[in-house]
Amino acid sequence: MNDGSCVRLRPEHPNHVWSYDFVQDRTHDGRLFRTLNIIDEFTKEALVIRVNRKLASTDVIDALTDLFILRGPPVFIRSDNGAEFIAKKVQGWIGAVGAKTAFIEPGSSWENGYCESFNARFRDELLDAEVFYSLREAQILIERWRRHYCWATNTMAGADNQLGRWG
Repeated sequence: MNDGSCVRLRPEHPNHVWSYDFVQDRTHDGRLFRTLNIIDEFTKEALVIRVNRKLASTDVIDALTDLFILRGPPVFIRSDNGAEFIAKKVQGWIGAVGAKTAFIEPGSSWENGYCESFNARFRDELLDAEVFYSLREAQILIERWRRHYCWATNTMAGADNQLGRWG
């Protein structure tokens, strides 16, 4: 896969493949905010959800830096070809820490299925169900939801593993 293609790339263990993507919503006053969602495709854990009015390539690097310090870099990072993800400073930084990028084909969001599935659940369970009166409230409630999601996902994976469904 020297061309960056990720069609057949399947996560094989924790920290093998992470995915990231942006989701957009609004506070009660109509102002936009964005979330940067980073997940581990193998564990299905939401590693981080960054929330701010604007998120740029430097915010992507900041979020990844925090995660790399805590967990080490993944083998691959999968994303679409958005400007924040293909920025030269992001690409250079990812390469410098030893990770590889896996870009999906334009218009083929199904190739980023783990992240798209997470984003849909995030929207259904939280964003479409809440009215955020401020950015700070959105940040707090989104982090609370992320922690609950990770706990529930981990609990379900443990139960499935004990029943022999995951191994």
